Amino acid sequence: MATQVTPIQQPRVVSHEQWVTERVAFMAREKEFTRLRDELSRERRELPWEKVTKAYVFSGPRGEQTLAELFEGRSQLIVYHFMFNPAWDEGCPGCSFWADNFEGIDIHLAHRDITFLAISRAPLAKLEAYRKRMGWSFNWVSAGAGDFNYDFQASFDPDAAKSGRAYYNYGTGPRVGEDMPGISVFCKDQNGDIYHTYSTYSRGLDLLNGAYNYIDLTPKGRDEGDRGPSWVRRHDRYED
Repeated sequence: MATQVTPIQQPRVVSHEQWVTERVAFMAREKEFTRLRDELSRERRELPWEKVTKAYVFSGPRGEQTLAELFEGRSQLIVYHFMFNPAWDEGCPGCSFWADNFEGIDIHLAHRDITFLAISRAPLAKLEAYRKRMGWSFNWVSAGAGDFNYDFQASFDPDAAKSGRAYYNYGTGPRVGEDMPGISVFCKDQNGDIYHTYSTYSRGLDLLNGAYNYIDLTPKGRDEGDRGPSWVRRHDRYED
């Protein structure tokens, strides 16, 4: 299926001097946004924590691991909730788009006391086969039939998902799938106690997709209209 694009609209062409004048004026707004983002990041770090008291077990390349073991000796853990239903043979195309942005970041995060990995409900064999196909190297473990994805708003009872009763993105109403994307952050203290410090979903994930941020710099932007990201394919399924 060919990617559907729209033509670039007739631009407003000005002199170099006018271009610089308008660019500088817009930069003032960009700086204001940057300052606001810095402030939001500071306030995010000051949000309260909740203690994780349930025992979670995951299946990964190293065998069964607890949530504490996923930290790999670091004090901070970032989890990407990757949509991969146990009944599927492939991961979600949208999550695969996000995952293409994960490659190579784990070594940098590790040097800031952060372990990064993806977690899905699909069995480990499916995750490993798909990861090999996609050429990814980041750590990816299976939550299996456990409660982890359900407890952190990434998986839902089928009836609740279809009826709009599922609690996703801190609210109910819109129908969702049985599995949805998200990011959750955890911290482990010196006593080994684990705390849930932050989670975000839906458009809250945009900032974590470097490709989208590059696209947003261009004249056409995302060029999605009311179709949403329907243009996205797994990177080995584009026609050219």
